[in-house]
Amino acid sequence: MPEPVVVEGFSADERRALEPYFTNLDGPVFALRNLPEVVKAALFARYSRSPKSLRRLFLDEFLDTAGGGLGEASVGVRRSEQLFQRVLADYGDDSVAQLGGAHLAVEGASNLLTKALEWGRLMAYLEQSTRYIPYTQRDGGAWRYVVPAELDGSPLRARYVALLDRCFETYAGALPAAIALCEQRLPRPEGVGAVAHTATIRAMALDALRGLLPAATRSNVGIFGTGQAYESLLLHLRAHPLAEARACAEAMKGELDQVIPAFLTRVDRPERGGVWVDYLRETRVATAAIAAELLRDVPAEPADTVTLTDYDPNGEVKVVAAALYAVTALPDAFRQVFMLREVEGLSTLETAECLGINEETVKTRLHRARRQMRRYLSERIGTASPAAFQFHARRCDRVVAGVMEAIRADQGQPSHS
Repeated sequence: MPEPVVVEGFSADERRALEPYFTNLDGPVFALRNLPEVVKAALFARYSRSPKSLRRLFLDEFLDTAGGGLGEASVGVRRSEQLFQRVLADYGDDSVAQLGGAHLAVEGASNLLTKALEWGRLMAYLEQSTRYIPYTQRDGGAWRYVVPAELDGSPLRARYVALLDRCFETYAGALPAAIALCEQRLPRPEGVGAVAHTATIRAMALDALRGLLPAATRSNVGIFGTGQAYESLLLHLRAHPLAEARACAEAMKGELDQVIPAFLTRVDRPERGGVWVDYLRETRVATAAIAAELLRDVPAEPADTVTLTDYDPNGEVKVVAAALYAVTALPDAFRQVFMLREVEGLSTLETAECLGINEETVKTRLHRARRQMRRYLSERIGTASPAAFQFHARRCDRVVAGVMEAIRADQGQPSHS
């Protein structure tokens, strides 16, 4: 057992002051509670530059005096905001902006906007699913889709509305028939409750029909992200070509300023956020112009709905290499030779040419690599089942099988071949 961690002791008064904000005061592992995001983030930022324990640091630098009358909701906020102004806004240390975050809801967003919100996958997202929720209800007499502001005053607006109305009418009209067909094809199995079966049938029908819903369909998105991630998202939304996205950025900024304002001070600064927005917008426009010029005479060709544009033919080999490398102590030089000879199947001459070494060196390194790997794996897994290393691909399993056979031979065990 490791030596126990010596935990700092606190006086009775200090314990009373700490108890509302920490899950325990006696152990080396604890969580923070009842503190604003900006305070938790600033506390951790100071933590990385202080020799004090976190709880001592909180007492000495973040717990406002009892006479301040701030209460739990705002304890330490003044100190934290001052720290963020100095470290984040003035010094540009982005790492501290990763230490606090906020939950934000965006409702009634088009599917185009939801994709923009989820750009980069830098946060956690939950989006209203068309697989489980029927889009047959009207909001105030209108179907649930966005009419872009770009169409205001345009003669195309009436055509747009008529077309999307028809899409939703088709979807809503087809839903009862789709449910009936799914019930016919999937009768309720014995032992499955009626409620569960009904939910399954409805999900199948909605999944089959959701392709009828246009990209303008409204959805709700829940987001949790760090201050740094929100800053990046706001800059990209402000530079977005879609008016809906730009309007959403301003609405988000206003709400986030109420919960994590210290994290977003650079967004509105012309020399910081302003410069970034201009760069993103100008780069997008310039790239589109170059693409239009280069591809002006290239005709569009029909393509499948889903196309595999690229893949790594050596992907399986790399998986095996990574798995073996993680559990062996082979030097890089030995590992390279082992992979080229034993996995890729290259000859000694081919391996030597690839690595720029002579054939004798290849033979020596391969011999030592085999010996080291055999000894290393034998010591650590003994007679472990080869099933622990199944990759469900012929090429991978062939390599692993060879390794396991070598281990058994080294231990004097009978071969399984």
